Amino acid sequence: MIRMIFLFVYRLAWVLFLPLLLIYLFKRGRRDALYSQNLLERFAIYNRPMPQDAIWVHGVSLGETRSALALIRMILDRGDNVIITNFTPAGRREAQRHFAAEIGSGQLAVIWVPLDMMWSYHRFFRACQPKIGLTLEVEVWPAMISAAKRAGCPLYMCNGQYGTKPLKRDSRGLRIRQRVMRGLTGVFVKSNLQASRFVEVGVQNVHVTGELRFDQPIPEHQLDAAIQLRTDQMGELDNIIAIASGIEGEEDLFVKLIKDVRERALNDGTRAPLFVYVPRAPERFGNVAEKLKQAGLNTVLRSDALDKDLAAKQEALDSSTAVLLGDSLGEMYFYLNLADRVIVGGGYCEVGAHNIIEPLSLRKPVLVGPHVWTIEYPFVEAQAAGIVEIVEHGAALAEKVVEPIEDFRSRIDLFLEEHSGASQRTLDAIDAVLAARAGV
Repeated sequence: MIRMIFLFVYRLAWVLFLPLLLIYLFKRGRRDALYSQNLLERFAIYNRPMPQDAIWVHGVSLGETRSALALIRMILDRGDNVIITNFTPAGRREAQRHFAAEIGSGQLAVIWVPLDMMWSYHRFFRACQPKIGLTLEVEVWPAMISAAKRAGCPLYMCNGQYGTKPLKRDSRGLRIRQRVMRGLTGVFVKSNLQASRFVEVGVQNVHVTGELRFDQPIPEHQLDAAIQLRTDQMGELDNIIAIASGIEGEEDLFVKLIKDVRERALNDGTRAPLFVYVPRAPERFGNVAEKLKQAGLNTVLRSDALDKDLAAKQEALDSSTAVLLGDSLGEMYFYLNLADRVIVGGGYCEVGAHNIIEPLSLRKPVLVGPHVWTIEYPFVEAQAAGIVEIVEHGAALAEKVVEPIEDFRSRIDLFLEEHSGASQRTLDAIDAVLAARAGV
């Protein structure tokens, strides 16, 4: 009864607030035109046929889409059709970039995810008729779940996790989110701990398949470009520090960190490290650059210093350069491979730390802030392996980033070996679900 009342109120809220959402999309479209393009797709109205009998993969944005690239490639290589849905332009562009050939052949379609209204999803399932749906990470949408069940499409949360904070929050009061979550056909989760949490709240068909990001493809040309740039223009530097996916609430902290480290080096008569600062949100590129310049830090923008192939346009980086600002998308591995160590952003705010797997995959030592509930897996395991460290902000962080770096590549190699293979395990789980439904 509680769930039915909630769904009624939820559907009514969509009617009332839909105009505001459309206004939001148009406003975002002023900064990124893709937000307001193909708008009818958000209502599951398509101007072309969709691949049929496909495996549907929903990645809300860039990170989720990237996490599934290896899995999607395996699905395509064996001949299955795929439909990818996204909410943000960053996710859509990533999918289009990686699977351009399959889009051209009609084996794969990249479209906006329907707005979470029953009639939109009815249209989606009629047009696409996927044989299974995979919603990546922690996406729980009432209309999506209800419509999938009504359409007879098994819907699994994939690469699923249930963090400590959301679990605690959702376990209070009417537990609406958990009631909705029980409507999923099942969950493919990252670890045994995550599995126990989903089982605890009543979700059925929970399978431990691992973390897909360990299988994420690494663009070799970005690694090569980083090595070349470092050789050509950074040869004398023995400490380059990347700040990866820094968020708005951390910007002042990181600007102060860079300034303090450089001032200390000046006072000590030593060479200051170069910082490679990569804001997570593209709309913050300009703001971060302005803050760095106002702090008196000589800042070079990637868009000014490097060409489309990541080669230096000129002698853009010299001993006076304090910061290389990564004002681009899809080039994180380039920035990470420039660095000797990496500070992963998000952890110095309560929203929580971001992905630590990318720098670890390049054998870089990783520092994070104290808020790591978002990456419980694999943070707990990585911390136990001694390859990731929590460092408080302020003086502790300023001291840590200039310490000599311990060589623990062998420990990272072992950790990565132990945790890879999630894409194959997930594909096996998908096949088991489909075989059971077919009565094989």
